[in-house]
Amino acid sequence: MQDFTPLDYTSAQQWAWWQEGNGPADVFLIAPTVDMGRNGNSNMDVADAKLRKRFLGALMQERLLFSDHCTLYSPFYRQITFPMQFADQNEDAYAVSRADLLAAFQQYLRCSQRPFLLAGFSQGAEMALYLLKHCFPEPSQQNRLVAAYLFGWCVTDNDLAEAPWLRLAQNETDSGIVCYSSEAPFITETRIVPQGVRTYGINPLNWRTDSTPADASLNLGACFMNYDGTIREEIPALTGAYRDPVRGTLKLPDIDPAEYPGTLFPDGVYHFYDFQFFYRNIQQNVGKRIHAYLEKQPPSSVPPPRD
Repeated sequence: MQDFTPLDYTSAQQWAWWQEGNGPADVFLIAPTVDMGRNGNSNMDVADAKLRKRFLGALMQERLLFSDHCTLYSPFYRQITFPMQFADQNEDAYAVSRADLLAAFQQYLRCSQRPFLLAGFSQGAEMALYLLKHCFPEPSQQNRLVAAYLFGWCVTDNDLAEAPWLRLAQNETDSGIVCYSSEAPFITETRIVPQGVRTYGINPLNWRTDSTPADASLNLGACFMNYDGTIREEIPALTGAYRDPVRGTLKLPDIDPAEYPGTLFPDGVYHFYDFQFFYRNIQQNVGKRIHAYLEKQPPSSVPPPRD
């Protein structure tokens, strides 16, 4: 029987990072799927030492995207396992994950009044979108949100109808949702964006929301990360990108699918590399977006950096 009671987020044991760093804005970063559910479990056991290590390793791969500009917050949570994420009967498993993240985010909001970003990759992005739908109808919260980086996920008309307060970023500096899901030009459906579904999104190379192609020369550096947060390999100008005018997904014309296999997804679905292919562009953009947000605020309303 599943326990829907959320974890106790007043305890430091339930946080991978709590108030780590000293940036001018916070980031509430939600980890992607790390539990493959090989034991048939529906949700991650947050007391499992090996899974906690893998969970932290996945976060470390994203850390450099934000650490130069943000104070880091990231909760452990009973995430849904990979087999359950796309299963038909997964409502209870999702209820457990969402209860944890709502409690964690509410604890963060009680303890910080600073501008913040929401961010996540894959399941982390899916859960960040859930928080955007359920915690942001109030203008006071909307106004504190610098941006929401949803790597490897989608935002559809159904999402906008469900939560009319959702805002989509339209350029490289405005507040709103920064979202994309990358794939080869020949891909017509994925688990993230099924056939017949159109996603909103933005191109992380030219920061446009239309289908204008961005040349590979705009790619400041793809970074392939180790689980300790170090860069295993960096390749500038690896690929250009354009948004598919029908699917809304991000098409990568310069990648050989055989060199970057699907890893749990079919070849040509670049889900595993969604933020790694554009690492330096995202890292730069986080700083630009925070700076633009703070420039618009009255000086008295912006809390100083932490000691």
